[in-house]
Amino acid sequence: MKYIAQFTVILTITFIGEVLNRTIPLPIPAGIYGMIILFILLVSGILKLSHVKESGKFLIYMMPLMFIPATVGLMDSWGIMQEFLTAIIVISLLSTVIVLAVAGRVTQYIIGRKQKGGRE
Repeated sequence: MKYIAQFTVILTITFIGEVLNRTIPLPIPAGIYGMIILFILLVSGILKLSHVKESGKFLIYMMPLMFIPATVGLMDSWGIMQEFLTAIIVISLLSTVIVLAVAGRVTQYIIGRKQKGGRE
């Protein structure tokens, strides 16, 4: 019964994200709205982590299964993608390097601020 209640909370937040996506004319995916709402509720203490923890763990455990349809779609589109394979590889490598560099810099900045804040 606990899992049903936790899934209901997650699905309600997801539904609110979908409604916001339909009503706010911004190119932001509904899932992002839902994650922001969930984050705000957790940080503010309105929603306790224990209210969604077990179901969240289950959803993360099941996440790889959700990539199967996308992978099959890519395999089905192989004939179209072959023409652009070099561009796809270059873009993927460049974007990966950029994301790693930015994430590393942000992490270094945050760690530096924490260390500086601890010394003062």
